[in-house]
Amino acid sequence: MPDDKVIVENVNQPGQTTRVDAAKYNAMKDAIMATLAHDAPGMTAAEMKEAAKPLLPDDLFPGGATSGWWVKCVQLDLEAKGVMKRSTTKPLRFYLT
Repeated sequence: MPDDKVIVENVNQPGQTTRVDAAKYNAMKDAIMATLAHDAPGMTAAEMKEAAKPLLPDDLFPGGATSGWWVKCVQLDLEAKGVMKRSTTKPLRFYLT
């Protein structure tokens, strides 16, 4: 497999995988891992996106473009891998395990 793609999972669709851009995935994963707490209740998806934006490289995410899609992609993958959990709150909140 080329190094420019990574395989991601989706906690909502077990067994299904997708190949996505490795540079964008890793940049967003690093940003989320740097900002998300290890304790419940954690952050909402919107809070996670806003906290990650300043940490994203502008060449990959000019002005934060497409960051919402990538937050969701990484969040679902990290949940599937057991790195992140969701609190049963409204709205949903996420934290690292």
